[in-house]
Amino acid sequence: MAADRRIVIENCSIATVDADDTEYPSGHLVLAGDRIESLGAGQAPEGLENVVRRIDATGHLVTPGLVNTHHHFYQWITRGLATDHNLFDWLVALYPTWARIDERMTYAAAQGSLGMMARGGVTTAMDHHYVFPKGSGDLSGSIIRAARETGVRFTLARGSMDRSEKDGGLPPDFAVETLEGALAATEATVDEHHDASFGAMTQVAVAPCSPFSVSTELMRQGAELARRKGVRLHTHGSETVEEEQFCKELFGMGPTDYFESTGWLGEDVWMAHCVHMNDSDIAAFARTRTGVAHCPSSNARLAAGIARVPDMLAAGVPVGLGVDGTASNESGELHTELRNALLINRLGAHREAALTARQALRLGTYGGAQVLGRAPEIGSLEPGKLADLVLWKLDTLAHASIADPVTALVLGAAAPVTASFVNGEQIVENGRLLHVDEDAVARSTRDEARRLARIAAGA
Repeated sequence: MAADRRIVIENCSIATVDADDTEYPSGHLVLAGDRIESLGAGQAPEGLENVVRRIDATGHLVTPGLVNTHHHFYQWITRGLATDHNLFDWLVALYPTWARIDERMTYAAAQGSLGMMARGGVTTAMDHHYVFPKGSGDLSGSIIRAARETGVRFTLARGSMDRSEKDGGLPPDFAVETLEGALAATEATVDEHHDASFGAMTQVAVAPCSPFSVSTELMRQGAELARRKGVRLHTHGSETVEEEQFCKELFGMGPTDYFESTGWLGEDVWMAHCVHMNDSDIAAFARTRTGVAHCPSSNARLAAGIARVPDMLAAGVPVGLGVDGTASNESGELHTELRNALLINRLGAHREAALTARQALRLGTYGGAQVLGRAPEIGSLEPGKLADLVLWKLDTLAHASIADPVTALVLGAAAPVTASFVNGEQIVENGRLLHVDEDAVARSTRDEARRLARIAAGA
């Protein structure tokens, strides 16, 4: 740890989200370079050297930075469309528009998606990008550039589709890659951008899109590629009853059995949604330590159903939270998913015993770190871990009278972010991005959304 530059944060409530859920009603943290050096109750130790900044965090709760485990950044410029559709109808309605994106659009959309999440406490984000029109430019590079500029830790899940309408899939024929092209481009993206080191700011996962848009051979060879390269695997799974029917008709088995048959269960795999899981499915995920990205708002927006998160957690399945693409979750904010995860799961079979506020916070922090394979580095506030953390302001009208700060954060109104740090570097101050011009991004995303709409309308 670099002790030549320390930041001291004091007089705050702290929820560490460590293995014991340690909390301090009034405590301190000491950041040394990019790491958490120490934390505990009361004031910071006297005599610390090289303190470059002291923050009086009275009225704040400090938590680990939020970790987003599923998103589609490009959808930022197609928000508010097909608002009354189920998943399959929604996809059919939007694929023709999405298949006309280009590098400029993708970069603007990534800036918008990342900016909105960062303002709301996300310090680690991921993007599952699977639409690569011919001649559209360097889409992966543009997304990674936007993440670097925002200052957020990032995983690019390089997606792909090769099962189009002519093969019984949902995407139009012109919107997919070939098997060989998808595999080659994915490997090139891993080679160019993946950083396996501790504290990496950019990582890459192999991520064929879904059973209804990807051939079995792409699933199999994608898994082999990921394991040969030592990177993680991501896809959509068990999102809707229609998907389950599709798998049974096409493959003669349900989604989980199909994934297992193609090498897609394991501790290096995480799936988005996993709404329609029976007991044996959950047991298979628990046995193999396959992770889940729970996306409560998107699941509700598309009427997909209520995922069995309490049962997954009880079985030992790693579960994190996801925003999902903003064409199915127009707000694009992960901190609202803490509340929605708790509330929606209490509508399920477990009712008031489904989730607690602290379990919801764990889903959005340590659970996400587990799912992305980064739990030794992030997701909890512990000495030696990376200094990725958020100061939530809880002494205003919206929260001041809520007795417990974690309850205030999870069940109260969306809490303002006074400061957000990644690697000990501040990226948000008083709810505003420090490294990106938000107003310029707003204009750019509006212009690119209009440009895409014009192109799609004229196609």
